[in-house]
Amino acid sequence: MSLVKISSDYWVKLFKDDPVRPNLTPKFRLTENRVNFLLTQDFSKPCAIICVAYTKEIPKTEKQLEIYSMHKLSVNYDKAIFYTIWSYSKGSGKDILFSTVDWLKKKKPEITRYITMSPKTKMARNFHLRNGALELNSNKETINFEYVI
Repeated sequence: MSLVKISSDYWVKLFKDDPVRPNLTPKFRLTENRVNFLLTQDFSKPCAIICVAYTKEIPKTEKQLEIYSMHKLSVNYDKAIFYTIWSYSKGSGKDILFSTVDWLKKKKPEITRYITMSPKTKMARNFHLRNGALELNSNKETINFEYVI
């Protein structure tokens, strides 16, 4: 499996498949302190996608995510916020999550916390708890889980 940073139009069309935050535009995902990855076996078929924002604060809403990841407000960021993840094949969600954490540890050593901004669904809760995350915070719109790695 290969982890590919999405930075061009080739893979951007896959953002429309996002079941968690389909309303977020490619421009939102590809600007400011945000990065997106694709997990693929053969560079032609996607296995999973994850979207990440770099922040100093822990967002609870999409608006907070937008504000907290603005470049001028997220200087000296120390958190990676996984704000959406989806897979096209079984087991790929877990694989892309941990591959992204490994990439961040190598390329962004200033990041010390790995936190989700997850929907309030049973599926999201089960996924993160099953993969070792701790529940940090539940609010009206989202749940934040933290991976202590």
